[in-house]
Amino acid sequence: MILTVNGESRVVDVDADTPLLWVLRESLRLTGTKFGCGIAACGACTVHINGTAARSCSIPAAAVQGQAITTIEALGHSGQRHALQEAWIEHQVPQCGYCQSGMLMAAASLLAKTPRPTDQDIDTEITNLCRCGTYERIRRAIHAAALKLSSGDVEANDSAQPAQVRHG
Repeated sequence: MILTVNGESRVVDVDADTPLLWVLRESLRLTGTKFGCGIAACGACTVHINGTAARSCSIPAAAVQGQAITTIEALGHSGQRHALQEAWIEHQVPQCGYCQSGMLMAAASLLAKTPRPTDQDIDTEITNLCRCGTYERIRRAIHAAALKLSSGDVEANDSAQPAQVRHG
């Protein structure tokens, strides 16, 4: 099966019903996407499918053939951090950090479709779970990134588009 991951066509030898999460982690060694619950409830496994946040633990690999899959490894571009990653650091969002890749991918999808989200937008769209309870910091970081992106402080293409990722 051929999957397009982070802008590259990748051949994987897996059963069609293998969850995308395990293809990414085990077959492609992209371990930024995390296993949390296995039932698409927690969001630790969030990736983008054609630019939209999706929980990869519940998506069979065969279902995403021919679609653009973007993982946390490709958030940002040209080796630069995405504005969200910068805001995450600035606002000291992570504690344990386990859920953060999924949280960042969900937030990037939100900002791509809602460049200046309200608190209600964030609460509605970001349904990922954080056991450390850093939700207020997450909200502040999303607002800070939205402001930075909309003010032109970063390049317009600083988005969740795949960066060139080298595999060796």
